[in-house]
Amino acid sequence: MESGIRTGALAPGDALPAVRALAGQLGVSPATVAKAYQELRHRGLVATAGRHGTRVRPRPPVATRRAALAPPPRPGTRDLSDGHPDRRLLPPLGPHLAALAAEVGTPTGYADAAVLPELADAARDRFTADGVPAAELTVTGGALDGIERLLAAHLRPGDAVAVEDPGWANLLDLVAALGLRTVGVPVDDEGPSVAGVRAALAAGVRALVVTSRAQNPTGAAVSADRAAALRRLLAGRADLLLIEDDHAAELARVPLHPLAGATAAWAFVRSVSKPYGPDLRLAVLAGDEATVARVAGRARVGAGWVSTVLQRLVLSLWRDPATAELVRRAADGYDRRRDGLVAALAARGLAAHGRTGINVWVPVPDETVAVTALRDAGWSVAPGGLYRIAAAPAVRITVSPLDEPDLPPLADALARALHPVQGGAPY
Repeated sequence: MESGIRTGALAPGDALPAVRALAGQLGVSPATVAKAYQELRHRGLVATAGRHGTRVRPRPPVATRRAALAPPPRPGTRDLSDGHPDRRLLPPLGPHLAALAAEVGTPTGYADAAVLPELADAARDRFTADGVPAAELTVTGGALDGIERLLAAHLRPGDAVAVEDPGWANLLDLVAALGLRTVGVPVDDEGPSVAGVRAALAAGVRALVVTSRAQNPTGAAVSADRAAALRRLLAGRADLLLIEDDHAAELARVPLHPLAGATAAWAFVRSVSKPYGPDLRLAVLAGDEATVARVAGRARVGAGWVSTVLQRLVLSLWRDPATAELVRRAADGYDRRRDGLVAALAARGLAAHGRTGINVWVPVPDETVAVTALRDAGWSVAPGGLYRIAAAPAVRITVSPLDEPDLPPLADALARALHPVQGGAPY
């Protein structure tokens, strides 16, 4: 099965044979096949989908020879499926790299590599301004790298992790790859529901991952009231690791309402990839002393450290007023596109979610029908099944590639996809 996934003979979403059918074909006992399927699930290669049987995960943790997350966009369509920031709005790196080349001088040696004190000071200032305690911090190779290190340091295979549903597809795949179990927590526009978190705690989860703002895929942002309610619910929990992901950072133009410190073990992760560029694989991680020490210590015996050249580049971007202005303009641009699309859909009688960030989540009766109809109309969007555990069907639209004149025709295409015309009149 793993070989088939590597070569592409088994594609993401493909169904595996029924246990008894495969056992008969191979001449082995059903228990042998069931054990093999269990091993594939523990390694995050496949998932059990109830009545739909066992299927290859959307992004299995093994290098493959073909795209894994979703079918490639049809040539000639506008790709609104990838979740990337708009390259036109990213700050130029050339001037900063040129300045660093003249400034760095002697290369850093192994003994000197660590978190740069200047970067740590700047990160603490930024965290403190947002109400995040930052006495202890480290850096990781991006938000997902930080979350992986946190989960690996605190949990063991088989432990349960509460994740948002719908939630970040990469995180769902990571949790599976680590041999952990997901427990879905419903999300509304104000973040994870209190009832959902309470149910997850009752189910014995060992960790809870919350997106602070610009939640992927729904655009939710934790409100002040929701944060207060969650802090009360989580207060004093000694058996729970709380992880907050603020990947959008400056691009999310709503106040931050952190949960940091509500539990004994906690971490707040902020990436630089969305505001400054996906190739800048760096995130700053603040947390309690023991949690930060575990992450930093594990990195020290593995990858070692995040490149100090990259750290200096990020620090240069943070200090540059012109870059700060570019990021503000980018945030305004995303807000106009996202809010404009939500409004255009509402005008056509379609509900959509997108309070912050670069994505809009549109509930649909049937994802396959909606994705196919939009593709035929020239728009490629992401099927919601990549992001859902038990949440209702939807499609995710990334607004980054759009310009404001694109919004009415896209909204029209969505309306036609969800309300087809028959005999000259809509259903």
